Amino acid sequence: MKTRRTNIILLVVFLGLILFSLGINKGAEFAGADEQAEEVIAQINPDYEPWFNPLWEPPSGEIESLLFAVQAALGCGFICFYFGYKYGQKGKTAEVSSERN
Repeated sequence: MKTRRTNIILLVVFLGLILFSLGINKGAEFAGADEQAEEVIAQINPDYEPWFNPLWEPPSGEIESLLFAVQAALGCGFICFYFGYKYGQKGKTAEVSSERN
């Protein structure tokens, strides 16, 4: 029963943090680092031309953000899978060595 209460408290705190962060950033513009870098480069050297252009430009900023989030989630998934796999292997080798003794 205690773990259920703890989980509910954690969920409420988590949701509160999300709502708080959404309230703080009301009307904020979420520009990427690439756009900010382009602006700084244009200020420093107005004649600068990029070396290459992207092969495909997403139709909107929301889709670009979605693709970035999917890429981050996949990377995190692979890294977590790797660590979990290695942790599981370590546990199996410890079991085998304890059974031999």
